[in-house]
Amino acid sequence: MKLSLAIAALALAMPAMSYAQDSAATPNEKYPNTFSSGSANVSPFTQQSKRFNDWSISVGAGVPLMQSADLTSIKNGNGKNLFGYSAYVSIDKAITHAFGINLQYDRGETRQGWFNTKDAAPDATAVGARTQYDAISILGDVNFSNLLRRVDNHSPYRWALHGYAGIGTIAYRAYQKDSKGQNLMTEIKPFKLGSMFMQTGAGLKFKVNRRIDIEGRLMYVITGDDEFDGGGDKYSAVNRREEQVSDNFFNATLGLSFKLGKHESHLMWHDPLQEIYYKLDVLANKKQDIEVCKKGDGDNDGVCDDWDRQLDTPAGARVDGAGVALDTDLDGVIDLYDKCVTVPGPVENNGCPVKKDNKETAVEVEKTLKDIYFNFNKATIRPESNPKLDLAASIIKENGGNYLLTGHTDIKGNAAYNLRLSKERAAAVVGALETRGVNDNVLKSRGVGSAEATIPASASDAERLADRKVTVRFIESSEWNSIQKKDYEDAPVKKATKKAPAKKKKK
Repeated sequence: MKLSLAIAALALAMPAMSYAQDSAATPNEKYPNTFSSGSANVSPFTQQSKRFNDWSISVGAGVPLMQSADLTSIKNGNGKNLFGYSAYVSIDKAITHAFGINLQYDRGETRQGWFNTKDAAPDATAVGARTQYDAISILGDVNFSNLLRRVDNHSPYRWALHGYAGIGTIAYRAYQKDSKGQNLMTEIKPFKLGSMFMQTGAGLKFKVNRRIDIEGRLMYVITGDDEFDGGGDKYSAVNRREEQVSDNFFNATLGLSFKLGKHESHLMWHDPLQEIYYKLDVLANKKQDIEVCKKGDGDNDGVCDDWDRQLDTPAGARVDGAGVALDTDLDGVIDLYDKCVTVPGPVENNGCPVKKDNKETAVEVEKTLKDIYFNFNKATIRPESNPKLDLAASIIKENGGNYLLTGHTDIKGNAAYNLRLSKERAAAVVGALETRGVNDNVLKSRGVGSAEATIPASASDAERLADRKVTVRFIESSEWNSIQKKDYEDAPVKKATKKAPAKKKKK
């Protein structure tokens, strides 16, 4: 039955025991995938690419001592009849140089009570007991010597401190003997909720050679069962001396580990820091026979001709890592000769954009401002006009020049009101452009109202829309200073209203 339990537990543990070593570097022409550590020297992890042994089998034997129990124990009793026997076998898998997983089978017998159950009871009140147990557990193995190794320790080492902790299932048969004879008091089957147990402890390993280690362990076993020792309130009043949650015991063992595999060293005995320092020492002591810049640097750009992609770089030009002269704005003119480094422009204009004729700029700005909308009978610009204003501002800033913006209205309505409204609307457009970065010294405004309207008042509103506009004209410097910034004062003007006709008196 124990063999079948071991096979079942091994089948459950195998999926967790996956390979996790660094693979040997295998040259290839592919970049590492996103699942790699980023090194260019990566290859599929296979048995052939492994550098270390990572499997071992451990066996050992020792002495379990009850630490706490209802019958005699280290904590309770006369200190006699405490030494039992135990043995273990485990299959060990190293995951990294500092962590591994062990599948372990334990078998043993603990002894507790006031006399050895092989002997006759000395009197009618004496009670003796023994517990035969079988346990299967999965243990985590932490190699503290590798985990806490000093970075400046270059020497090899043969001693290693390990820590263990894990859970498993325990089956046991507890016997009790008194003056009337021996009886089976408790029997627990494995793989049940009540049979779960934990154990933790530490071990000190000594490396005999590349194949064999000697290890001394001290484990503390928590059974989780108050009747493991064959005693307890369930059985008799004499067994109530240590009524608690769990009967626990220490297990001191001495064992051997046999390392499996064809490689020279085992992963748990590998020290990555030592390997790094060794390689650094080799590099430091190696003669530097590498000749750099065999062909020199003909154009003196700081990039050797061995890998210079532009061997005739002009003197003074900044270059990239391949020795190619920089062209920041990618306009075909290298930065050395580019008068406008960040703005693309033709070669014939030294890399700067060619400005348009100012009169053409005025026409382009006027077309852009054609669809500017205002609130009814007001000089406030509607939000849907913002993209047009943005474009007009960028055109003026790019090409420069002084411009006069003239506001127009249609012929319908009071002439004085229309004149005032046209002046305010033209000034509002100038203000909107200046808030978008246009220099406030290059734009001026005026209004002419309906003086230049060409569509009769009897026409439809859609037809008279052609007269409601803002025109733009380029002004020469000689004329510019004679024009005011705007042609009205800021006093509000109310719209003229018609007087209601007087009512006729009735005769």
